[in-house]
Amino acid sequence: MTGRYQPISGNDLARFSGPNTFMRLPQVNRLDGLDVAILGVPLDIGTSWRSGTRFGPKQIRAESAMIRPYNMATGAAPFDSLQVADIGDLAINTFSLADSLRIIAESYDQILAAGPVPMAMGGDHSITLPILRAIARRHGPVALVHVDAHADVNDEMFGMRETHGTVFRRAYEEGLIQPDRTYQIGIRGTGYSAGDFAEAAAWGFQQFPAHQLWHRGLEKLGAEIRRHVGDRPVYVTFDIDSLDPAFAPGTGTPEIGGLTTPQALQLIRALRGAKIVGCDLVEVSPPYDPSGNTALTGANILYELLCILPGVEHR
Repeated sequence: MTGRYQPISGNDLARFSGPNTFMRLPQVNRLDGLDVAILGVPLDIGTSWRSGTRFGPKQIRAESAMIRPYNMATGAAPFDSLQVADIGDLAINTFSLADSLRIIAESYDQILAAGPVPMAMGGDHSITLPILRAIARRHGPVALVHVDAHADVNDEMFGMRETHGTVFRRAYEEGLIQPDRTYQIGIRGTGYSAGDFAEAAAWGFQQFPAHQLWHRGLEKLGAEIRRHVGDRPVYVTFDIDSLDPAFAPGTGTPEIGGLTTPQALQLIRALRGAKIVGCDLVEVSPPYDPSGNTALTGANILYELLCILPGVEHR
């Protein structure tokens, strides 16, 4: 079956023109009939260091115009089997993080009730908590693939319990995720104490620090995670700062010694077959990368995630 919606071909309309949607897909206002809903969450008031991720969705969309519909490496043809469209940005409250998180959760309740798998462009990582709240209401506690330089398990930051650095402690406390099926990949950097990662490991989180992954392909790790999650619903959250700043400098909290872009592709492709019920790509901050390469990388990671969703045909 050929999908109703297709990206505009660069042979029909020059790639520097056309709609500013993800991969120049149609933008739609209705959710019915969609298999995948791509959306932006232009938020950066949950950050603790460098802001700018409010501009992430706009630049990710702009850089995605270069991506073509067929995956030459894996044979995936997502638009031939899935109905995919860009549903625009959520209307967050740029003056209130708490209200924005409420808006995100309520918006996701509506999206999930209509059926499509949501794929979000952030925005900072605080967006993932309300997303997981809605996902858990729909699917129960999910397995979590969390690719990030940071564990994001602080109890609070400046007295606030809902920020980009507290997401997965709250998700654990609220029972939104399955602790023994939570995988944190690429974590690294300096810490406040020797126990910064230890508490989450004691909860059952499986942690794969970046320094243990240097010079290694990640196909086996991805395949092992895929085997371990089985047929459980899975949520994938990919923080662009999981990549080394040499590959993705345009982010709010960069850490040296990170993953490479080939490792990211290896990991994602090895997850094919998992029951993915949603995913996000967060922390692209365009002001810190005038070249646009960080947003280009983020757009391609989203495309790779799209290519492993359930129901995608491979040729």
